[in-house]
Amino acid sequence: MSSTKDLNTRRLILLALLTAIVVVLQFLAIALRPFFPMFTVSLVLLPIAVGASLLGVLAGGWLGFAFGAIVLLSGDAAAFYTIDPMATVLIVLLKGTLAGLAAGVSYKLLERVNRTLATITAAVLCPIVNTGIFLVGSYVFFLPTLTEWGLGSGYSTATAYIFFGLIGFNFLFEFGSNLVLSPTIVRLTQYGQSLGKNTDTNK
Repeated sequence: MSSTKDLNTRRLILLALLTAIVVVLQFLAIALRPFFPMFTVSLVLLPIAVGASLLGVLAGGWLGFAFGAIVLLSGDAAAFYTIDPMATVLIVLLKGTLAGLAAGVSYKLLERVNRTLATITAAVLCPIVNTGIFLVGSYVFFLPTLTEWGLGSGYSTATAYIFFGLIGFNFLFEFGSNLVLSPTIVRLTQYGQSLGKNTDTNK
């Protein structure tokens, strides 16, 4: 009983730590934006993938939700919020939460086959889902506005503006960084799992 309680406590502490890392990385991305005007330098999806792999589906969902909440609270989605507040809140929270949940589910499904494959899949799926939900939400709720913004920015269509003006560089960076750093995510996940096993054995 005590062993189970200690394990749950450690999991909560780790989840709190990963949540703090998500918050710090998101604010860091905002602070660095003036230096990288073409895209957002963000590694926030990395701790989400780690949490989803190490702590499970619900933890991944929570970390993704925390990511979305910080985006809203920081004003990073202000341009969309002034147009349709409800749709903005829905899209921002949904894309982060579903990215974390998808990472957790994919890891759980593939863990028995190969943990390394499961971790890498979770890492690369996270930015795909995050960007995919944003893409769908943009077309459903903001297409007229994005068409206007695109024409003002020199793009012929809203689709060109969305892919090359909004998500192109960001997605490539997020996907590429998760892919390149996936071996690190694998090691972090394996290390966390080994700590839990070692502690249980010592009990």
